[in-house]
Amino acid sequence: MINITNTVSIDEKDIRLEFIRAPGPGGQNVNKLSSAVRLRFNLPDSDLPEEVRFRLCRLAKNRINQDGVLIVEASRYRTQEQNREDALNRLVQLIREAIIKPKARRKTKVPLEAKRRRLEDKRRLSDKKNHRRRVSGEL
Repeated sequence: MINITNTVSIDEKDIRLEFIRAPGPGGQNVNKLSSAVRLRFNLPDSDLPEEVRFRLCRLAKNRINQDGVLIVEASRYRTQEQNREDALNRLVQLIREAIIKPKARRKTKVPLEAKRRRLEDKRRLSDKKNHRRRVSGEL
């Protein structure tokens, strides 16, 4: 079990690690070693609360495939172990962000003074532009 918070944890059986070849430059090593990690987290079968799962789907919508599997790829480091730790840390960080409930937005009213100022500014600008017009009788 991987503990995310005191109340939320994920089972390691829901996580599958796959080692792949890292993209990009790296000399001879890049063609021989599989140091990058592709982590697959099975969201539908996980023990996460429903609301956390929903927020996680919204947060990582581009990383989730049609089967509901969240995919995290890590190729930042040169070793498998560091990339594995990086992928797990990124998954934990994503879940921690999904645990936080968004604050409800409260509707606010525009203050009357602000409305008055805006209308006064519009009137002043309108008067300025009206004074730029040709006076009737001028050509």
